[in-house]
Amino acid sequence: MAEDFKVTPWEVSGEVDYDMLIERFGTKHVDNALLDRMSKYGELHPLLKRGIVYSHRDMDWILDRYDAGEKFYLYTGRGPSGNTHMGHLMPWIFTKYLQDTFKVPLYFQLTDDEKFLFNEKLTLDDTKNMAYENMLDVIALGFDPTLTKIIIDTNCIKTLYPIALKTAKKITFSTARAVFGFENSTNIGSIFYTSIQAAPAFMVSEIEGKNVPCLIPCGIDQDPHFRVARDIAPLLGYYKPALLHNKMFPGLQGTDKMSSSQPNSTIYTTDTPKQVRKKVMSAFTGGAVTVEDQRKNGGKPEICSVFKYLHFLFEEDDKKLEELMIKCRNGEILCGECKKSLADSMVNFIEIHQEKREKARDKVQDYLFCED
Repeated sequence: MAEDFKVTPWEVSGEVDYDMLIERFGTKHVDNALLDRMSKYGELHPLLKRGIVYSHRDMDWILDRYDAGEKFYLYTGRGPSGNTHMGHLMPWIFTKYLQDTFKVPLYFQLTDDEKFLFNEKLTLDDTKNMAYENMLDVIALGFDPTLTKIIIDTNCIKTLYPIALKTAKKITFSTARAVFGFENSTNIGSIFYTSIQAAPAFMVSEIEGKNVPCLIPCGIDQDPHFRVARDIAPLLGYYKPALLHNKMFPGLQGTDKMSSSQPNSTIYTTDTPKQVRKKVMSAFTGGAVTVEDQRKNGGKPEICSVFKYLHFLFEEDDKKLEELMIKCRNGEILCGECKKSLADSMVNFIEIHQEKREKARDKVQDYLFCED
């Protein structure tokens, strides 16, 4: 596989080699030993069993502390630059599984400041308004309101800034440039920003006046922020945050990551059923050029966007998924059938989610960590 892929918190391009990424970032595989250990706390989530949540930093240590009676808290988030899509929902769904399994608090950061700094076209009002819209999708997933608090950075800066200052004092520009690729033309707010994203990883320790373990479930593309945070944590007397990384949710046109820059390859939580069906029915597949060829030689589910969607989120039954793969390779099922099945499942999911999303508008105050 070619090595010319790029994975940063702001850009994913090329064909990602996830094993090579583990080597580049210095993380560890979620191996069978860790899966066996996690299975003792409850049934493993399909994202774990299927290797989609595949990499970690210090997950064994988090479980050691938990077993010793020292509960951790969860921290994840979203940069609000547009509508939420399925690629955003996937790690949040997994985060909810962790909260439900371990009965621990979650702090969800909405980085309206980040998206203002890194996107020349967006105003602070734009990113703040989008933060409130994205928040509805978080709430709609059913996180426990007694254990979940949502941080909008510009609302909570009084809490975040002192911690960010301590963090920033220990991060040199040469480190930030090496990790994030900053150039002389980069605005100084962007250079400082990683300190703000690190702050929630240490925030509960500051609030409680003692070290509290933090577990961050996130896409592997976000690891650079927390690699920096982990490096400076001992210098400030904090625990290093632990991480669980997921692979990127695929686009419908065969790309490795669903992206807002490719709207026809992306399913948004605000899409209409008609839009969802149109996008799914136009998806890239591993099928043959003709029906006759596919009946004779079969399809290639390993490259099929439709099969990947089922593998990631929309078919929880491993046996059914395996049967579908065999039928595809044997030419016993055609792409149109798979597309229709996925479209039906996705429309059902989106319609239910949108109902919950509207009801979430009345629950916002229950989740906010800081108010305007």
